[in-house]
Amino acid sequence: MTASAEYSPDIRGTRGWAEWLDRHCGPIMVLPAVLVILAFAVFPLIISAYLALSRFALAPGGFTLKFIGLTNFRKLLTGSQQYHLLGNFGALGAMQWLLILITAALLLYLLSRYFRSGRVSIVGALGRLLSAGVTMGLVLTAIATTAMGGVPGTIVNTLLYVVIGVATQFALGLGLALLCGRPIRGRNFFRVLFFIPLMVTPVGIAYTFRMLADMQKGPFAPLVQAIGIQEWSWATEAWSARLMVLVGDTWQWTPFMFIVLLAAVENQPRDQVEAATLDGANGFQIFRDITWPAIAPVAATIVLIRLIEAFKIIDLPNVLTGGGPGLATESMTLHSFIAWRTQDLGGSAAVGYLLLFISTVVCVSFFNFVVQPARRHET
Repeated sequence: MTASAEYSPDIRGTRGWAEWLDRHCGPIMVLPAVLVILAFAVFPLIISAYLALSRFALAPGGFTLKFIGLTNFRKLLTGSQQYHLLGNFGALGAMQWLLILITAALLLYLLSRYFRSGRVSIVGALGRLLSAGVTMGLVLTAIATTAMGGVPGTIVNTLLYVVIGVATQFALGLGLALLCGRPIRGRNFFRVLFFIPLMVTPVGIAYTFRMLADMQKGPFAPLVQAIGIQEWSWATEAWSARLMVLVGDTWQWTPFMFIVLLAAVENQPRDQVEAATLDGANGFQIFRDITWPAIAPVAATIVLIRLIEAFKIIDLPNVLTGGGPGLATESMTLHSFIAWRTQDLGGSAAVGYLLLFISTVVCVSFFNFVVQPARRHET
């Protein structure tokens, strides 16, 4: 009795420590990986933030960094690099003003609906005001630089790749998923075939499309010349060059949309589909009332993942066109890379932080306004 009582506190302490470890084993096992990731993620952010506020210059025996504050950002937004980042603003016509008014009215309606909802918080209000302001600024820039006499800069080019590219990839991926989700012959073969482009590196895809699109010696050159088109090059025209970059990016990333959406389509409730078919519902009604509500959370999530990735596009425009003609196909990531290559490290870091700010606002807004409502609707 005495010996047992003497050692019982240690036993209880050991048992309590073991129970605590058992309860928290998940976070403890993940903690080393989290610390490593934070170290590799936070350190470059801190260094690049200092570079964005400094001027880098080579010096005898090394280099110098001089703190210049927000000069790099002012140069990009209002100074000598404004044309590179924002582009040249054209004259706004009646159609452009109409689009601006529609955008402003839509944003005001969404803000007013939130403030009348009764669930207003300081963080939510500030976040929505920031999202509305950034959205309005991006729309104004896009409309003004694509108007008559305008020249889009790298911000508008990046938004073009993100918005049009991701929307096209999602539409094609959803269509292919719905097609391969049906009991058709050879669907396993097509599943593997559609997935192949995702396994090719972006540089390889860029060189492939550069070869295919050669109108002088490429495989389609005889066909183009047979229909009477001579001495034409898509790389010398701004919109045809942008289209070629979009085609290559769509060819690479549509399989990602396809494979994830196919898994979601095949997991939809089959009993509901069979019941709707027996009741005489057509394909569109089944998709609208059964398929889409079932796959909407997955669809919103993969679009968010693809948005994050699309903001970083650099390989295709760099290899296909070198960012040209002029600045027609240059993305913000390529803009930052070119500045870094010319040893303008401060300007490169400033472009990177502007890209980080825009992509964060866009992706967080998409998550709050699209992904979360889709998940709540599922539950």
